[in-house]
Amino acid sequence: MKNSATDIMQEILFSAVMDAVAALKTASKGMPNSLLRDINAMGPNTAFADLPKEVQTAIAASVRGAFNRMLKEGYSVTPTGSAPPPPRPSGPRPDAPRGGPRGAPRPGSRPGGGRPDRPRGPRPERPKGPPRES
Repeated sequence: MKNSATDIMQEILFSAVMDAVAALKTASKGMPNSLLRDINAMGPNTAFADLPKEVQTAIAASVRGAFNRMLKEGYSVTPTGSAPPPPRPSGPRPDAPRGGPRGAPRPGSRPGGGRPDRPRGPRPERPKGPPRES
């Protein structure tokens, strides 16, 4: 049975995190203080270039492995702009009433709805009472 994309991505992410932790341990050269310093230096604004070289290498390998795994499982992995849009059907269009869902537009109306040329009905009466002070 083919694995779902969610299951595959969870496995890929778990593997990538474990590889990154192992790379952090390798980068610290077995020194606990150095490992803690490297972990504490990472935060939400940490750039890829700020990570230790071993972690960068592990992340790059995980990304390559993730794409290869997705392709091997039969999923398509392409950039958004590289896939051509689906072709539009060619040939005659089916006969359909023109003018939108409510039929043809009325003569004298503006395209897109707009305001009518003159107001509909009388103006509402203003409330009576003392004038406002500004």
